[in-house]
Amino acid sequence: MMKFRFRRQGADPQREKLKQELFAFHKTVEHGFPNQPSALAFDPELRIMAIGTRSGAVKIYGAPGVEFTGLHRDAATVTQMHFLPGQGRLLTLLDDSSLHLWEIIHHNGCAHLEEGLSFHPPSRPSFDNASFPASLTRVTVVLLVAGNTAALGTESGSIFFLDVATLALLEGQTLSPDVVLRSVPDDYRCGKALGPVESLQGHLQDPSKILIGYSRGLLVIWSQATQSVDNVFLGNQQLESLCWGRGGSSIISSHSDGSYAIWSTDTGSPPTLQPTVVTTPYGPFPCKAINKILWRSCESGDHFIIFSGGMPRASYGDRHCVSVLRAETLVTLDFTSRVIDFFTVHSTQPADEFDNPQALAVLLEEELVVLDLQTPGWPAVPAPYLAPLHSSAITCSAHVANVPSKLWARIVSAGERQSPQPASSALSWPITGGRNLAQEPSQRGLLLTGHEDGTVRFWDASGVALRPLYKLSTAGLFQTDCEHADSLAQAVEDDWPPFRKVGCFDPYSDDPRLGIQKVALCKYTAQMVVAGTAGQVLVLELSEFPAEHAVSVANVDLLQDREGFTWKGHERLNPHTGLLPWPAGFQPRMLIQCLPPAAVTAVTLHAEWSLVAFGTSHGFGLFDYQRKSPVLARCTLHPNDSLAMEGPLSRVKSLKKSLRQSFRRIRKSRVSGKKRAPAASSKEANAQLAEQTCPHDLEMTPVQRRIEPRSADDSLSGVVRCLYFADTFLRDATHHGPTMWAGTNSGSVFAYALEVPAATAGGEKRPEQAVEAVLGKEVQLMHRAPVVAIAVLDGRGRPLPEPYEASRDLAQAPDMQGGHAVLIASEEQFKVFTLPKVSAKTKFKLTAHEGCRVRKVALATFASVMSEDYTETCLACLTNLGDVHVFSVPGLRPQVHYSCIRKEDISGIASCVFTRHGQGFYLISPSEFERFSLSARNITEPLCSLDISWPQNATQPRLQESPKLSQANGTRDIILAPESCQGSPSSAHSKRADTTEPPEATLSPVSIDSAASGDTMLDTTGDVTVEYVKDFLG
Repeated sequence: MMKFRFRRQGADPQREKLKQELFAFHKTVEHGFPNQPSALAFDPELRIMAIGTRSGAVKIYGAPGVEFTGLHRDAATVTQMHFLPGQGRLLTLLDDSSLHLWEIIHHNGCAHLEEGLSFHPPSRPSFDNASFPASLTRVTVVLLVAGNTAALGTESGSIFFLDVATLALLEGQTLSPDVVLRSVPDDYRCGKALGPVESLQGHLQDPSKILIGYSRGLLVIWSQATQSVDNVFLGNQQLESLCWGRGGSSIISSHSDGSYAIWSTDTGSPPTLQPTVVTTPYGPFPCKAINKILWRSCESGDHFIIFSGGMPRASYGDRHCVSVLRAETLVTLDFTSRVIDFFTVHSTQPADEFDNPQALAVLLEEELVVLDLQTPGWPAVPAPYLAPLHSSAITCSAHVANVPSKLWARIVSAGERQSPQPASSALSWPITGGRNLAQEPSQRGLLLTGHEDGTVRFWDASGVALRPLYKLSTAGLFQTDCEHADSLAQAVEDDWPPFRKVGCFDPYSDDPRLGIQKVALCKYTAQMVVAGTAGQVLVLELSEFPAEHAVSVANVDLLQDREGFTWKGHERLNPHTGLLPWPAGFQPRMLIQCLPPAAVTAVTLHAEWSLVAFGTSHGFGLFDYQRKSPVLARCTLHPNDSLAMEGPLSRVKSLKKSLRQSFRRIRKSRVSGKKRAPAASSKEANAQLAEQTCPHDLEMTPVQRRIEPRSADDSLSGVVRCLYFADTFLRDATHHGPTMWAGTNSGSVFAYALEVPAATAGGEKRPEQAVEAVLGKEVQLMHRAPVVAIAVLDGRGRPLPEPYEASRDLAQAPDMQGGHAVLIASEEQFKVFTLPKVSAKTKFKLTAHEGCRVRKVALATFASVMSEDYTETCLACLTNLGDVHVFSVPGLRPQVHYSCIRKEDISGIASCVFTRHGQGFYLISPSEFERFSLSARNITEPLCSLDISWPQNATQPRLQESPKLSQANGTRDIILAPESCQGSPSSAHSKRADTTEPPEATLSPVSIDSAASGDTMLDTTGDVTVEYVKDFLG
């Protein structure tokens, strides 16, 4: 007979109220570069820029911190965008020919983006003889003309006019191709159609005139005032783009054969047969089309001609180029990704005689590049945001909170030395619209990203704008083929065309072994550990001056001469020997090479003890980098762990084998389930009976799932998942000391007691005596689930402070009087053991209760919205289903849980990293981090406003307010709690603005997922584990 246990009746209302003051889920801002951009627009009056994407996202940027995000209801590509200058309104054209009007709405001082109206072209228009098949109603180009009118060029050659205020067609004003053909000589018609409308351009001095370009090559100046054709230019080459000169006396057109032509508009009414100038810049051999061209006049007399494409088809047809021509100077800007669009920042006042361009902004498929056109050499302008996070593929990430101001200044200084700006350059970032209303962050946060090319990038993650600070490169220490390849490429490169490499996006890695797997930083000593794919572990130290020194190398054999194992994977990286030059910044002091050279799976640093611990799929090691000597090496391989010796490239076979075994288990379970069918029916009857007799106001204990223990000989069981240092009680209950903890994929936990010589009073470094390690405890979890994280809690149940925090009075000293406990988080459950006896105290079986597995965990501090002095330390957990759970510590009682990431988004789940104050980051695309917050108090979100000037007779009719979708990358199926600023700040937010972050001494939680590292694992087959595939299939 089934037994039921009942909990206490109802919930504690005071605790529920406290939860609301502590926890709240928000997806706040998207950091990085928009994924798959497709359109670009710029408002010269408000100085704001808009980017549209293939997923239908609209993102508007101004000054750093000024950001607006929207998402079309239909997941269609944004093909064109046009600002209504000065009005804060944006007209977008999608690839389904629908038009959408977006507005920046202010409410209580806070601005946000809303979709107001939408327009779909009629399939069968019945006006002005424009009845043509539905297939020809596709809109090809949009132009905003005088007042609130938009001209729509179509594939059929017709031009419609639209009232922007209402998005309604203006009947009686449609311009059909037949009207234009009346002004064309008979011999030009010759039965051929004009083709689609390729370009529409407005006249700056006379807005009633429209320059129309047809695909066939015909150019027409149409007067809206007189409803007649003023000028006709009979071009015969297929048209790509048009631009009107500043004064309107000349027109420049670009064509599909790589040429451009200049036409004079002062020739009178007869049709113009020939342009005044025809040039093929990169001829005479066949060239690709010039997709877009701009003509900008300068007061100095030499005008700018800027165009994209036009490269020689045979030699450089695969290059992505924008050419800048001024007088006799031609520069071919060579990019590494496709050119989407570009614009110039110049004078747009009708009274000004010249354009005088200041900057050129080029939107590429993978980055945004801005060039200073006022400085000789046209240097690039550093971007305060929109930096391409994926300039090389991201392989890991980590967050460092509460960075000391001294270290922050040193990192910023090192970054400025890497990219010095010319002294003559006076141009700052030209996109400066709007005002950032958010307060200055009370503490600085660093986001570290490791990359496939062996670099570690430092980002300012304190606010809305993710600003690049510094780039650390480890490739210079190792011997690779990149130097030879670069020199060979430079030797082959010709002087013509005059290429100039621009941009930082470089997706190609010289050697995949350089990829960064783990990063750990000590913010108090400016020491850092970087571990890579080929078993290399680098210890670095921040230096303010360039230096030249040799790097010590030590090998650590993790197999310990165990017989029967042969490494079949990649070879180790060979380091350079002798003195090596190092720029200012983080400079390597020690290279520890793990043998076999497998990818490092865990690393942790304790700068106060001068120790670094590292683990691979073969075991773990402990190294004393002060004495440059190994302390410990432990092999964790199981006798059947042959897969661990093959390396990542040969794991495809094992993946198939594991999937085959999984399907066999599923088949067996189905067969056994059929045999137990009668028992199942009796259980259903009992459940119905219990439902009838059970009072509804009592909460029933959830049914636990039966979890089968894993086999001890599962492949990769020896992988070290986490490492942890702690000063705690391991040998007995009266003497505490340094310890090191290691957790493996098979559910084993090893605890070592360390003998570390104590530093002298007032001294920073410890004595030179050797460090000793003795195995104190070894724990084997019953279900052999992989150990994800380990943390020691003091007598008050709080996590231990980081190294140097307690000794420098930067955090509250831990309670060393009461009994300590160790929290062990596996993929299936959380468990608290008492120390030093290691007896079970509390546990929560997440897999049994929720049917999910743990992927990422971290200890975080949650501050109350009502009182800044009240904080709680909790355990934040991300599961394989994309849900985030928060548990109390040390009681492990569930507090809240939220749906955060789609369960199909394996890369996003693998890339998640938590912060110490209840926030988190995860990749929503290779180039974008989504930032979210679990804290009701600690929220980083855009708070900004725009100075908008509406025309006198402008109206703001809007349909129902478009729902604010949480992510602009198109993940629509996640329903979130409402943002705290949907036009007006909430009460919680207003309180947050008046308070400051709780002092660091309140609590000192630490992230326990391998020193705050979050593995991304996006690009290699070996990194997609069997468990991830099981989750996806299940």
